[in-house]
Parts: sequence; C-alpha cells; structure tokens
Amino acid sequence: MSIPGSWFLTLAAVLFSVGVVGVLVRRNVIVMFMCVEMMLNAVNLTFVTFARMLGDIGGQVLVFFVLVVAAAEVVVGLGIIVSIFRRRVGATADDLHLLRG
Repeated sequence: MSIPGSWFLTLAAVLFSVGVVGVLVRRNVIVMFMCVEMMLNAVNLTFVTFARMLGDIGGQVLVFFVLVVAAAEVVVGLGIIVSIFRRRVGATADDLHLLRG
C-alpha cells in the first residue's frame, strides 16, 4: 500500500508554514536559522514528491542542489551567528548592528 502524494505535499506545506511562522515570530537567531533549514527541508520534500508523482528524476536532482546551497548557508550563517554571540551572549536578531566595524 502506497501513501498518496497529497499527504506528502500537505506535510511539506505544514513544515514550511511552521518555518515561516518561526522566522517571523522568534527573535532568537539560532531558532530563526533552524526555521530556515526547516523551510528548505519542506521544499526538498515537495521536490521529491513531485519527482515520484511524475516519474521523473529531475526533482531529486534539484534536491541535491538545494542541499548544496543549504550546506553553504550553514557555513556562512553559523559564522555570522558565532561572531554575534562572541560580542554579546544574549544576542537577538535585532542586534545585527553589532557586526559593523
């Protein structure tokens, strides 16, 4: 028995919505960063679902590229987050002005 693709798309929509709400509502930089990663994983789930429904491998290839971009985002994002937290331990997203020289 196979799970219908609409269930996967619904799950991806819920994950993406939770990620968007987390980015818009939370002020903690690390939580916002995790919410962006959750949104990228929701997009990956959508690509894989459409690839399975259409019988095409193109969606899975796009997932590979999204994972590469996500890895680069993690490197740059964590570098920025670490530099913020070195200057101020309880930093929030509003404290980005601390990065100015």
